[in-house]
Amino acid sequence: MDQSSLPFIIDASQLEAVADQAGLLIIDLSKAETWLKYHIPGAVHLEYNQIIGAHKPVMGLLPDNDVLSRALSSVGLTADSHVVAYDDEGGGKAGRLLWTLAVGGHSRYSLLNGGLIAWANEGHQLVSGQETATASDYQYKRTNKDICDRQTILEHLDDANVRLLDSRSVEEFSGAKKFSARGGHIPGAVNMDWLLTIDQNNNLRLKDDTSLLALLEERGISRDNEVIVYCQTHHRSSHTWCVLKHLGFENIKGYPGAWSDWGNQEDTPVET
Repeated sequence: MDQSSLPFIIDASQLEAVADQAGLLIIDLSKAETWLKYHIPGAVHLEYNQIIGAHKPVMGLLPDNDVLSRALSSVGLTADSHVVAYDDEGGGKAGRLLWTLAVGGHSRYSLLNGGLIAWANEGHQLVSGQETATASDYQYKRTNKDICDRQTILEHLDDANVRLLDSRSVEEFSGAKKFSARGGHIPGAVNMDWLLTIDQNNNLRLKDDTSLLALLEERGISRDNEVIVYCQTHHRSSHTWCVLKHLGFENIKGYPGAWSDWGNQEDTPVET
């Protein structure tokens, strides 16, 4: 299998078979202490906080182009790199990186199915200690692809073709639990806790496609819709963006800032 045929969701055995190929960049977004203890051979480490921004109380924003250029250059990303991202928590951080790359127009990337958990639990080689990346001069440039903001959502609240998919817990969606000034959800949104898409009995891999599609169909979401995903900060919902992309949805957008933006405004409409 060469890089041009790598699937968007790549399994541990598939990655192991191509891990030594030139142009493949494996990026580990696990906690730093985990990465030092064990990681995939050849992987470079990227701190999650290098790819997110904040204007408190709004968190999980997309940083400026120059900030992302420095972060991505530090791990050696080039325009020709095929990125395989993983983390140690089920794919939220890795998904956020891939969404960030998509917004920047980079299209060569994959998500390691099950991340470090699947790789380690199934006996693939692990190494420990510091590995230094060869820096590059990658220039990140934000596009309008795969991203939306509060104003865009406000303008489409009555658009039947635009569906809002909330990846938070049921308690957050209902407003019973809140991490912003106001609780609840964006009017018209449907709830699909991101954990519902993960198979806890299969090393945190995605559930099979039939099950994933059923989850979406139950919520009235189809490939014909434009889907806007959000959570509290667009961390969990970045994983949901990956799920939809894997399933062939072509019009998916993420809302950076997400509920920490919407729920901390005084005048945005809220449902509970």
